[in-house]
Amino acid sequence: LHGHDVGYRMAGSGPAILLIHGMAGSSRTWHDAMHLLARDYTVVAPDLLGHGESAKPMGDYSLGAYASGLRDLLGALGIERATLVGQSLGVAMQLAYQHPEMVERLVLVGSGGLGREVSWMLRALTLPAAEYVMPVLFPRFARRGGEKVVAFFRNRGVRAPHIAEIWSAYASLTETENRHAFIRTVRAVIDPGGQTVCAKDRLYLAAAVPTLIAWGDRDDIIPVQHAYDAHELLPESQLEIFEGAGHFLHVEHPARFAAMLRDFIERTEPANRDLGSYRELLRAGAA
Repeated sequence: LHGHDVGYRMAGSGPAILLIHGMAGSSRTWHDAMHLLARDYTVVAPDLLGHGESAKPMGDYSLGAYASGLRDLLGALGIERATLVGQSLGVAMQLAYQHPEMVERLVLVGSGGLGREVSWMLRALTLPAAEYVMPVLFPRFARRGGEKVVAFFRNRGVRAPHIAEIWSAYASLTETENRHAFIRTVRAVIDPGGQTVCAKDRLYLAAAVPTLIAWGDRDDIIPVQHAYDAHELLPESQLEIFEGAGHFLHVEHPARFAAMLRDFIERTEPANRDLGSYRELLRAGAA
């Protein structure tokens, strides 16, 4: 797309679901849930630019740029509308805001952009000169050693999906290109004080879109209180709290996650929003 390689996974047939990973993640994070959903749906899981197998150019890593890139990817794949499922970064909300005509449903999974609070580690990585410290924090030899440890426990049937997902993100940052893309991405949405992008003042625009908010009550990246706050602003939304789960519901509980998503899609009618009705909402909000 536009001269850059874009990696993605695609499976199944039927109504489209777009699965959008979070910061320092990749399409791989959806592997287990994707196979379950592909029985009934066309499931697309891209690698955002700067992540996974996609290109990592110098350029714009803002939420708006990611949303435009996903619009273009869906267009290239011949998909006009989809249920958007966004985890952590907040790209799904941005895509729904910029291109409402493409959105059938909106699913927010431990989503950013709903409050100021966020992990101290992410805040620390936005400090000046953090990019010069990161090679020390994320050395390549640590990746090689860590992968041996992970393989040792995996081969003995020890399953810790939350830790495995965090390790995968850590391991990706041992590569120079990945680190540069990560820094540009994190600084687009976070500063040392917390999240800098907030969609709460525009959530009313999603009132006509079936919306599901899913969160782990032990999320140590973005607090579960953000889920309750968003649900209060969108009282017609569905709220699902996974007890005992952390930031990666789809990895920690893929079967439950897929069942929840399938049930939500089957019980709701897709939004059918033309730009005229969207402008009416904007005018009402401005008034």
